[in-house]
Amino acid sequence: MDDTCVPTGAKLRDTGFGYTLSVLGGKYKMIILYWLSEHKVMRFNELARGIGTITFKTLSVMLKEMEADGLVRREEFPQVPPKVEYSLTERGRSLMPLLDRMCEWGERNGSF
Repeated sequence: MDDTCVPTGAKLRDTGFGYTLSVLGGKYKMIILYWLSEHKVMRFNELARGIGTITFKTLSVMLKEMEADGLVRREEFPQVPPKVEYSLTERGRSLMPLLDRMCEWGERNGSF
């Protein structure tokens, strides 16, 4: 059994590690996952305010990609003004242990 995540000769994109990177890649996806895990359900403007440094266009693109990857659920309510809420899917929640481990690593290795 090969213990490496990227076996010798394998293309990174054809591995589980490569797939995970493609799903989480981008400057804001892990931050969006964090906010949605903390607040369970958030509206677009709440997410934008929470992140603070993201443009509306970038947030929109990130959310659409994450929805297409099955990480985020978008629920639209037919009312005036329109109301849209975002939450994590089960698949999105399955990434939380990975983010928790990253947090633990940062706590142990960061110089605050």
